[in-house]
Amino acid sequence: MAIDITSQSLAGAQPEQTGAYKESRPQALSGFPATDKPVSRSRLWRPVARWTRRNFSSRAGALSGGEVIILSVPKSGRTWVRAFLCAYFCKRHGLEFTLQPGRYDRPGFPRIVFSHDLFEHRTKGDLWDRLRGKYLVPSRELRRAKIILLVRDPRDCFVSLYLQLTRRDPNAAAEFEKKTVSDVLRDRRFGVRAIINTMNDWLAEFSGRNNFTLLRYESLRASPAEHFRDLLALLGESEPEMPIFQDALEFSRFENMQKLEAAGVFDSKILHPGDVRDPESFKVRRGKVGGYREYLAAEDQEYAADALTELDPRFGYNA
Repeated sequence: MAIDITSQSLAGAQPEQTGAYKESRPQALSGFPATDKPVSRSRLWRPVARWTRRNFSSRAGALSGGEVIILSVPKSGRTWVRAFLCAYFCKRHGLEFTLQPGRYDRPGFPRIVFSHDLFEHRTKGDLWDRLRGKYLVPSRELRRAKIILLVRDPRDCFVSLYLQLTRRDPNAAAEFEKKTVSDVLRDRRFGVRAIINTMNDWLAEFSGRNNFTLLRYESLRASPAEHFRDLLALLGESEPEMPIFQDALEFSRFENMQKLEAAGVFDSKILHPGDVRDPESFKVRRGKVGGYREYLAAEDQEYAADALTELDPRFGYNA
């Protein structure tokens, strides 16, 4: 089913509430948030072994050839960013909307690689997959292409990931069906510290590169028009066509994405609910900044806050 990206297709969508979030400076897409907190090298320095950045699998091809590589831990807002970019560039080129833009190969339509990279390397597949580096973006690609690291408060990220594991993913559900959110919060592979370690490792690997940009989910939520324009400029679209830009913004609003996901109109399993009767099983769920407080008990919030002290302060998140 073709999806028409127009304002008329968005009737009834209401502005979402982002909560009381104060933007750090400098803003996203312009460097790292300012901080007076010193970085403890002994605590944060987690060098990634060179061999882990090699991909000998057939999947390396799908992770190669991008002009831009967007890396993120799952549930960091990647689907939202993908939906906006696909809506803009598909409309810009007069093409049918898709969440898999790799099907289009034409000048002016940027090739974007989306990957969970290190996080999937550590949590997905078997030993053979990890030995081959199946989920890693090849190092040559990271030297050549622009790198965007999309990040979100690890506590919010964890809660959304927990709900995905227990409500959306039937393969993972069996493993976690007897575990509470408190158990998974402390899990070695999927817990909040696993998220923090991955974020720190990415920053240690990429922060000194000229082709690296940090994009914070909370910045996008606070000022989507401003930061999506900056993102388009990074992709070479320095003067976007504003009617198309506005349509893409409206199309990718959370309320509209939820409506379309419930209707099952997308051409990809990327946006299909685990159970249409369960709002918590939707891919586009809430996106609320600070929403983790509604799911974690006081003791678990304290544990997560302690874990957050291990996150590189340049990310701009604090307990």
